[in-house]
Amino acid sequence: MSNALQASLFDAPLVSPPASSRTSRLLDVQRIYLEPAVSDYQRGREILERFPEAERIEVPSHWKIDGLHGNPGNVEDWLRIKRELLVLGVKKGVSFRPNGRSSDFIAPSHANGCAMACSYCYVPRRKGYANPISAFVNIEQMLRATERHVGRQGVKPQPNQCDPHAWVYDIGENSDCSVDAAISDNVRDIVALFRDLPTAKASFATKHVNRDLLSYDPQGRTRIRFSLMPAAVSRRLDVRTDPIATRIAAINDFVAAGYEVHVNFSPVVVYDGWLEDWRELLEALDDGISPAAKEQLKAEVIFLTHNDRLHETNLGWHPRGEELLWRPELQERKVSQTGGHNLRYRRGMKGKMVTELKQLIGERLPYCQIRYAF
Repeated sequence: MSNALQASLFDAPLVSPPASSRTSRLLDVQRIYLEPAVSDYQRGREILERFPEAERIEVPSHWKIDGLHGNPGNVEDWLRIKRELLVLGVKKGVSFRPNGRSSDFIAPSHANGCAMACSYCYVPRRKGYANPISAFVNIEQMLRATERHVGRQGVKPQPNQCDPHAWVYDIGENSDCSVDAAISDNVRDIVALFRDLPTAKASFATKHVNRDLLSYDPQGRTRIRFSLMPAAVSRRLDVRTDPIATRIAAINDFVAAGYEVHVNFSPVVVYDGWLEDWRELLEALDDGISPAAKEQLKAEVIFLTHNDRLHETNLGWHPRGEELLWRPELQERKVSQTGGHNLRYRRGMKGKMVTELKQLIGERLPYCQIRYAF
């Protein structure tokens, strides 16, 4: 990549970040799509009371909303939809999936979609040109199912990369819990549940600092994973998220509030000079966190996987981001289980890059265990 092109990739983004990182600036709910049964649930009524001025439109299913899902024209309103629309529904299936990387199990989603707009996020592939937050109101059913599932596991028989002692449940696979907490008390209730489950802990990744979570009193039973990448790349790709410096600055406070705090180095995007930018990030992290935070810090390292359908969607609202994400000369195709074409960095080259980044982390953050890298 030429120096001129590299510089152009990191100019001020065409899609500007929010003027403030406060959660209230991410959401200005003007319209709520809701299933008929939502108001039968206490959580549903609570959410509706939070947004009394929003227009309400009843729909048969949170997955099938005419004019919202499957409408290519919505790409032009990608960010407005995330900011102004909210979908409420009743989650039909409450099931748990084994994971084994970041967590032992994926818990039932209390929400999906997001008010932020990371251009590499896989969730929009499923939603059809629109990806606002969908919140589920039958939280008590999910809490009871989680408690039963944890009980059936018993004591964890041996350590693994997820945790040496506890069964780890990812509670935010399809959303960002820090933003979800501005919609309802679902996240607060889940944190409270795991506080009283001595054999398990909750876990979620986030790119937003919601300081309301500092009052949740997790008592070490919830793990927050702050996602980090070089700041210049984040400004290009992490649209509507909090700045990297803000995320790093929050780590000490969340450790002090009783959270276990890890970091996700994710996604790792490759370009000329990428490793030097990672060195700067690691130095900023090392300088910015306390001895207490360092003592418990662990990391996950995940290199970018892109997708042909997401690429086409992104071209409609944020094409400059694709200059970093869509690099066929560095990537190879792999057909996913759903028939989509994913792009990953070429096998021989990727292995070398993973090794280089792991070595750099070991040099700059020798106290930080890498839980897994791929």
